[in-house]
Amino acid sequence: MPTLIHSLVEQKSSVLSLAATDKYIFSGSQNQDISVWHKDTFTLKRTLSGHEGSVLALEYAQDKGWLFSSSGDSTIRVWSTKTLKPLYILRPYLDVGAGDIFSLAWLPSSQTIFIGCQNTSLQWFSFDNDSIARSDSLDAALSTPSGTTTPSTSAGARQAHKFFDSYPRFERRPADLLARNTANKTGRGSPDSGHSEDVPSAMQLNIPAVNVIDPAHYGYIYCMAVLTATGDDITRLATGSGDESIKLWQCLPNGPEFEHEFSFDRGAILTIVAKGDTIYAGCQDGCVKVLDLETKTLIRTVIVEEGIDVISISLFNSDLFTCSANGWVKRWLASFDCIASWNAHSGIALSSIVTQREQGFYLVTGGNDSSIRVWDCVPSTRTISQELQRSPCIGPTATDVLTYALTKFVSIPSVSSLPSHKEDCRQTAIWLRKCLGQLGARTFLLPTGEGNNPLVLATFNGTVGEHRKPRVLFYGHYDVIPAPRDGWNSEPFTLTGKNGYLYGRGATDNKGPILAVACAAADLLSRRALGLDLVMLIEGEEECGSIGFRETVQKHKDAIGDIDAILVSNSTWITDDRPCITYGLRGVVHCNIEITSQLPDLHSGVEGGGIVEPMVDMVKLLAALTDDRNRVLIPQFYDAVRVKTDEEKELYDLLSQITQKPASSLVARWREPSLTIHTIEISGPKNATVIPGSVKAQVSLRIVPDQDLETIIKSLSDYLRTKYAEFQSPNQIQISVDHSADWWLGSLDDLWFKALESAIQDEWGIGPLRIREGGSIPSVPWLEKEFGCHALHLPMGQGSDQAHLPNERISIINLNKGKSVVERFLTKTAAEGFLSYSKDQVSS
Repeated sequence: MPTLIHSLVEQKSSVLSLAATDKYIFSGSQNQDISVWHKDTFTLKRTLSGHEGSVLALEYAQDKGWLFSSSGDSTIRVWSTKTLKPLYILRPYLDVGAGDIFSLAWLPSSQTIFIGCQNTSLQWFSFDNDSIARSDSLDAALSTPSGTTTPSTSAGARQAHKFFDSYPRFERRPADLLARNTANKTGRGSPDSGHSEDVPSAMQLNIPAVNVIDPAHYGYIYCMAVLTATGDDITRLATGSGDESIKLWQCLPNGPEFEHEFSFDRGAILTIVAKGDTIYAGCQDGCVKVLDLETKTLIRTVIVEEGIDVISISLFNSDLFTCSANGWVKRWLASFDCIASWNAHSGIALSSIVTQREQGFYLVTGGNDSSIRVWDCVPSTRTISQELQRSPCIGPTATDVLTYALTKFVSIPSVSSLPSHKEDCRQTAIWLRKCLGQLGARTFLLPTGEGNNPLVLATFNGTVGEHRKPRVLFYGHYDVIPAPRDGWNSEPFTLTGKNGYLYGRGATDNKGPILAVACAAADLLSRRALGLDLVMLIEGEEECGSIGFRETVQKHKDAIGDIDAILVSNSTWITDDRPCITYGLRGVVHCNIEITSQLPDLHSGVEGGGIVEPMVDMVKLLAALTDDRNRVLIPQFYDAVRVKTDEEKELYDLLSQITQKPASSLVARWREPSLTIHTIEISGPKNATVIPGSVKAQVSLRIVPDQDLETIIKSLSDYLRTKYAEFQSPNQIQISVDHSADWWLGSLDDLWFKALESAIQDEWGIGPLRIREGGSIPSVPWLEKEFGCHALHLPMGQGSDQAHLPNERISIINLNKGKSVVERFLTKTAAEGFLSYSKDQVSS
């Protein structure tokens, strides 16, 4: 809970709205007044009177030094924050027909105030000289119809509306101002003065009919926010309504133009704040909806307190403050972890702002308990992800672009497997899109489904020539695995240079190679030497099984375009001193097995020997998967394995000499199938006296050419069930395959492969070793099939890079030379005639 600095007390009136300048805190109240409080002394400076209804919204226009206030009296008033005098009274189109004015938003670039009305209309007024003159003429015309002067209401007064000022039907009374309990009331002075201030005259302005969208929603427009610092540099207005939707409007010279609608089923949208490409919306059902502007998707639903309205939200750096109808305020990190919760008001917490003070910040909250609370607002320690968005992605000079950008890239902990880092992953995608855009690519974020991390799609367009340009797709991933501090000699998410290496999580897997490829394309582009299109497709769920990847690629296949070759750089050399090229990966099948007794956990001293134990069944079943020589016992498991050729034998002999490892070991790890038992988990307290009622195990198979993935999955499941049936156990078994990936084998005679091999030799001065990998990259074989072309795998890092381990690193030499290899490869494959020759080779 933060420190309560001061309490300000209204005169028995709810605090509905708040705003602040560097000198004052302004509070709009239910009693029609605006109180002006000194920020330093917390004393009441003045009361601004004039409204004839509750002050529902306040908006500070810093560039003008103006304060806008809107009210239940259907007017917007403009005040000078320096003199505290009224400047304008702005009436909406239809005057009282607009109803209560619930929300305001100021756009400095066009000097425009947007207003959200009870009658569901969105209206706006531009404070330029022409608009003011036109409005003044309209006001005069309305006051003197047909050239005849007629009596008019006094300045600031309004007429009764048949609906908004009506009484209950049973009272059978005509509408009047008193129906709203808003009789002309001049307000109050300071608590000690005993007098009220007269309302000075102000210029009357009217919103013209052309500045109205009606209806903009199918419910009251409760809130709105202007979005300016977006990735595409388009200024937008977001409006939230009682119709359970948020609408986006592009702010154009002629007014807002509808762009997109987010629809929900969780109650009215009561409050909106925005930062960069992110919108936070407080809802009637007690949750905050987090929306991504770039992908137009809901990325998170934060449950603040179920069933309790979230009435106000404020942002402080990357932290979120939520104010709820039960009087509680909560503080949330960028990871959406709640780090503070306190009862700020004895009634409803209605309004909030974060404002800067001389040294530090205040969180100011207002409630229906007639109080304004001023809280000490201290920055949290974890604000790195979103703060990075403010800084440039690339360094001041071309020579340090790669290292500088990698420093930023590594600093964001984009751990896809941990829910606490979901927002970090999204911020990584936003940062990467921005970075690739600065390097010269045309960039997009592609949504992969609610709760999943977006794809980054970036295209470096090459020089247009007479013939069709080749198009190369580079696939990578920006997510990383967790990096517990134990075992690291430096901070995992701080790129640290030492003895020619750059240490940090993701340095070699896969952030370093991604930026090396991007910088290679950028350098060629800057020299007008990029003769092909490089399409970069970077996902954020690779470490979690590429969730949503395939569906998203298929959905946006037109945006990706035709592809001639796929390039991957997601592995390391076999040694530290000889470049390599990878031409094969094993596939994988992950299987879950669960055996249950349908009984609770039991005491072995009581029930031991009297039941068939699930653990015994599991041990027997797992033991039946392999023999004494570690051979897999699934029938016909090895039948389709491709026979090793003489050329392969020579290659493995060569690699054995270089690595000082037996050739048989390399063969077993790279080109032979295998089975691994990963985990065994039990129910209960894991005590040595307990018989667990349920036992779970995870096993995996690695498969190789030419084993068929679906056949292997079926054979594994059938074998487990058949073997278990032989036990005649009363226990139940469940078997599921939750993840699988096919094997991949490159074409060594393909022209694209030879071009990459040649580029490596030209850069390093020695031919690369042809190696395979025992692991799997599910997306590589799938992309090959989806785009109908060959994939190539360029490992950049050394064998000692510690990928997935503490002290992960990449050599600066490898990083820079990897970039140069990519430049050479792109140049070779963009040469005239290469594409047509390679297609002829494929067709023949």
